[in-house]
Formats: sequence, structure tokens, C-alpha cells
Amino acid sequence: MNALLHYQSALLLRSQRWLAPVILYAAFLAVGVQSGQPVLDSLAYAAAALLPVAAWLVRICVTNEPPAARSCAAAAVGPWRAHLACLLSACFAAIVLGAVATAVVAMISDAASTDHRTAVNRIAASGAGLLAMLVSAFLGTAIGAVTSWPLLRSPGRAIGVLLLAALLALVTTGSPAKAALTGLVTGSRDGVVPVPLLPVAGAAVLALAAVGAACGMASRRG
Repeated sequence: MNALLHYQSALLLRSQRWLAPVILYAAFLAVGVQSGQPVLDSLAYAAAALLPVAAWLVRICVTNEPPAARSCAAAAVGPWRAHLACLLSACFAAIVLGAVATAVVAMISDAASTDHRTAVNRIAASGAGLLAMLVSAFLGTAIGAVTSWPLLRSPGRAIGVLLLAALLALVTTGSPAKAALTGLVTGSRDGVVPVPLLPVAGAAVLALAAVGAACGMASRRG
């Protein structure tokens, strides 16, 4: 798997197709996160924007490899293992992007509550923000896995389902993403840093299920 992950990561970086989602994410942060804003609110915004970006990165990794190269990799290591490397590479890329965003947002934001009256520990807030980023990265990976080949082959339909699923993941009650974001916003209002461990666990379970389904289907379809 190490060789496969290095190969897929190098393929992603050299393709430069990651530039579009990363630039769009940076633009969202530039518009929505301003210096001096409450740190937890800013981290919630950054985590919310990461979810569709993570799903986009999955689609890039899944479709990045030429069919002939994909067939060679599948023949060498098995279709499910080759597909798993694609999904893991995208997930790792989203986590790295989220970690960088967390550091930047925590650095420029005000370590205070929403009303700027209660101090908030910047390091603790960064930890909570990083956990929220993990939730978004895991859910984005899950959404990208089930809206890409081999589960959905039509690009137009897949992109529409991806966008709808990302939106529902952010606004639907019971979603790990909404729970993590709501915890950050509520914590900012109360001046208390949340620890969204349950949303992280829920998002991880959903990601494992989605990745397992996608890899299983890849084995059947070759």
C-alpha cells in the first residue's frame, strides 16, 4: 500500500488538477474568514468549506489515472487495493489541507468568544478545529467514494449527487458534520471549546462503510 499511496499522491500532485479545489477553498477562506474574528466561528466556516473540497479531491484521484494504467495497477495488486489507494490519497490530501487551514485561521483569528468578552484558549480551539476538519475530510471522502466510479459512472449525475450530498451533510440534523460545526458555533457563543470526538467517530464509520462499498464494487467491475 505504501508504494500505491506514493504513486497516487505523486499522480495527484503532478496532474495539477488539485489546483482548482485548493484555489476555490482559499477563496472561500479569504472571503469568509477575516483577521480578528472569533476563532471558533472562523474554524467552523473553514471546516464546512472543506467538506465539498474533500469530495472533489476524491473524484480527481479516482478519475486521474488513465484507464490503461488503472488496469495495470489492478492486475498487479487487485482492483480493490488500487481503488483504496486512490481514496486514501484524496483523504490524506484533504486532511493536510484542513490542517494548514486550521493553523492559518487560528493564527489570524481573535482568541475570544463571539461577543469578544470571554477569552478562548487558542491551542484548544485549534485542536477542536482540527477535529472538525477531520469530520469534513472523512465525510467528504465518503461522499466522493459513493458518487464516483465504480458506483456512479455518469459524470453529470455524479457531480449533481455529490453537491447535493455535501449540502445535506452540512445541514441535516444528526449529520456528524453539522454536529461538529454546531459545537464550534455554540462553543464560540458560550466561550467554551468543544471536543467533537463523537462526530469524528461517526464520520470515520461512514467513511469506512463508503470506502468499503466502493472498493468492493471496484473488485466486481474490475
